[in-house]
Amino acid sequence: MSETRKIAAILVTDIVGFSRLAGADEDQILARLRTLRSDLIDPTISVHHGRIVKRTGDGIIAEFRSAVEAVHCAIEVQSGLVERNAGLPPERRIEFRIGIHLGDVVEESDGDLMGDGVNIAARLEGIAEPGGVCLSEDAYRLVSEKLKHEFVELGKKALKNIARPIGVYALKSRIVAPAHPAFSPNPPGPPSLSFVVLPFANLSNDPDQDYFVDSVTESLTTDLSRIIGSFVIGRSTAFTYKGKNVDLKQIGRELNVRYILEGSIQRSGNRMRVNVQLIDAESGNHLWADRFEKPLADLFDMHDEIVGRLAHALTARLIVAEARRTERAPDPDSMDLSHQGWACLFKGSAPHNLATARPLFERALALDSANVPALVGVAFVDMNAALRYPDDQTARFAAAEEALTRALSLAPDGAAAHYSLGVVQLYTNRAAQGIRECEWALELDPNLVEAHAAIGFVKILLGRAEDTEAHIRQALRLSPRDASVSDWYRAAGLAKLYLSEEEEAIARLRSSVETNPNIPLTHFLLAAALVRLGRLPEARSEAQAGLAIDPTFTISRFRAGALSDNPRYLAQRECVIEDFRKTGLPEK
Repeated sequence: MSETRKIAAILVTDIVGFSRLAGADEDQILARLRTLRSDLIDPTISVHHGRIVKRTGDGIIAEFRSAVEAVHCAIEVQSGLVERNAGLPPERRIEFRIGIHLGDVVEESDGDLMGDGVNIAARLEGIAEPGGVCLSEDAYRLVSEKLKHEFVELGKKALKNIARPIGVYALKSRIVAPAHPAFSPNPPGPPSLSFVVLPFANLSNDPDQDYFVDSVTESLTTDLSRIIGSFVIGRSTAFTYKGKNVDLKQIGRELNVRYILEGSIQRSGNRMRVNVQLIDAESGNHLWADRFEKPLADLFDMHDEIVGRLAHALTARLIVAEARRTERAPDPDSMDLSHQGWACLFKGSAPHNLATARPLFERALALDSANVPALVGVAFVDMNAALRYPDDQTARFAAAEEALTRALSLAPDGAAAHYSLGVVQLYTNRAAQGIRECEWALELDPNLVEAHAAIGFVKILLGRAEDTEAHIRQALRLSPRDASVSDWYRAAGLAKLYLSEEEEAIARLRSSVETNPNIPLTHFLLAAALVRLGRLPEARSEAQAGLAIDPTFTISRFRAGALSDNPRYLAQRECVIEDFRKTGLPEK
């Protein structure tokens, strides 16, 4: 059996007094444990990019690539247990001890982990208080400045079967369930960004389609759990409501969630129709609804398209809904402010949206310097400002890269951060690195449409314009009404222009102009394509339309803005520059 040695953050959990609990009512405690695993523990580990290595009876061993993510996961699990224990007498509460260590482990070919790294985490779990979290000194050293939670030093501890004493730190304020909810003046409300995806209804009158409908529900649950800071009810609990006529407000109370997603799928002939609604669980109000209808082709392709498009749209809608909920709060916390900032950016990258979003992200970071969405948000603002204001480009790109580097140090698997870093690299003449970052972003989140579009554009810079169309099509497929659709059509048109496919270039560039007529470059590129087909009056008209928007444009400045030194790309740009001259655009 082959082995691999590596450094990993190991989290070990165990239930306090499990034998006593099981002895009192084994069937009930096992049922509660299965529900906790499906609704709380497993989804929380997944959201924080962890991997369950093995289950050890009533415990779990999990691996994380980041000690920060492991600690965040541990605290969220303990907080979730507090909510689930509220109202139960002490003798019926399920409480965990959790130990975390960062160290050397041996991974076997079947994925199992062995070695001191695992053993130390297990011993730390054993000395933790009920409801508490213990960290080794090695783990604490990496997370101490990145978390808002306080830990207390317990000193060096001699742990059983561990050769050397281990420095131990414990969560300062142990997360404890209230004695009884009647004594809690402010019972815990639903967590921010908490929701359940109810099983979609099959309206096709064909029971054989149930598997397809159920798989859409399951995949949406998985994809939406990638939203940083979200709490998603697990599949097994959600499916207990399948086929039942239920009150949505009651579901919200039972599951302690803010939002409910429900929908239906209907197959009729050769078409598939999907209806979906996002509902505020407290009020029962519909926050958003949409319909998705396509000709029925391959079911697997249809499944991926449905899930991808809905997951992308819902990510934005949930954050916007959360921002509206918190924007009137007298004392918003860091994540509230981050949601409000992103709600501004989802409206587009116009200057007023950027200007509104920046102070919200800055306030969020002042409250919590380790707020990853806020770090990515302020980087996104700087990145877009750099593109709009070339005179300040170097400093803004540098600031964006610094924020993104910090975000990725806190959450290495942040898809949006990888994508944004890729864009910064793209616009600082590092196209090959940029495409790798965007591809990694898509590995983490296949529904990140911005990364699909960015890769399409980067292919142009690498002299591979023939590859652009497929990536732009995928972006349009996932988000056909996106605020960036005009940019995507322009990229596709530019690729066709570079490939001397002028008719197709004109069609895509006209779509870009129709979507957003205020981008001067689109008019200039359309003018170049028209020149090549001998339609000079139309070309000059388009060139003048572009100059009316940006009277400072010059051919020399366009030439200086090359984003790659790829020879094929540069040669294609020179051909376009010659076309620009024929339209009467100014040289300098």
